[in-house]
Amino acid sequence: MKRLLAFTEGADFVCYRYRLAAFRDSLAAVGWRLDLLPRPHGLRGVSAALVEMAAADAVVVQRRLLSGPKRWLVRRAAKVLVYDFDDAIYLKDSNRGQSADDSVRRGRFRGMLRTADLCLAGSTHLHDQATRSVDAAKVHRMPTCVDPNRCPLADHDRAPGSVTLAWIGSQSTLPALVEAHDCLRAAATAVPNLTLDVICDTFPRLAGVRLRETRWSAATEAAALARADIGVSWLPDHPWSLGKCGLKVLQYMAAGLPVVANAVGIHRELVADGETGFLANDPAAWRRAVVTLAGDPDLRRRMGREGRRRVERDWSVATWGPRFAAILDAAVVRGSRRTGAAA
Repeated sequence: MKRLLAFTEGADFVCYRYRLAAFRDSLAAVGWRLDLLPRPHGLRGVSAALVEMAAADAVVVQRRLLSGPKRWLVRRAAKVLVYDFDDAIYLKDSNRGQSADDSVRRGRFRGMLRTADLCLAGSTHLHDQATRSVDAAKVHRMPTCVDPNRCPLADHDRAPGSVTLAWIGSQSTLPALVEAHDCLRAAATAVPNLTLDVICDTFPRLAGVRLRETRWSAATEAAALARADIGVSWLPDHPWSLGKCGLKVLQYMAAGLPVVANAVGIHRELVADGETGFLANDPAAWRRAVVTLAGDPDLRRRMGREGRRRVERDWSVATWGPRFAAILDAAVVRGSRRTGAAA
């Protein structure tokens, strides 16, 4: 059995869970075993990690921007080196009020792309950014995927006029929810029986919006979403946001929730306006969208089922698992030819 070694932050790292571990069964079906290599510490840990890399058939580095010497060590150890990224990691997080551009990060990003045998970009935008630095044949768009079979469907049986919105994320993405405060408050004013269920590891204060605090866990996130009526997402119109891959929207759609989101970045690709939810860019538009959905459970159900169908077709583990395995197999074949020629 071929061995894929994931050099990542750890088993609970969201990028690892959704972009690698989710495909474990699909990979195993065609002869790949996925193993985890968390970040090493100290000289002894680094030495042991390099030995592990050398023993694997392929090594995938997730999101890391390694310095030149570290890139050289990893490249020397790995038979086939894969670079996987699902954020605009070549920028600083401009959603936190800082300038996005960073020459050091851009330089290391180019270095990672050029050092790798294969690059996996989480969106079309990220794919296009990568192909500015390397041949397009080396870069594959592999979207972040979900497994709808693990996601119970929302029943949409709540009475008209009472509605629960869901937002799922982490402390790092919470500033985007805070930026949507005016939109959420406008919706809450128009729908008095509105609750926003924040599924997170920390919780905001949003005046004028009734909150339910749900502590996030991998084991309960799908069930928590299925209790809601509408999924909401907001991306600040900043350079960093353009690299987002839309995981929370895919989670909402897999749960059968219609989505209300602003028309920025990946939202324009994932949310079919009027079919799987509404794209709304200001408080008045959010108020109209939420009022419409709150008053019509059948519309919520239809939009939610259409979103689920699109996830199953275009962004599911079942759809992309075999493609991922085929991409890896082709990279290993190319790597064998390269090392054979070098010998």
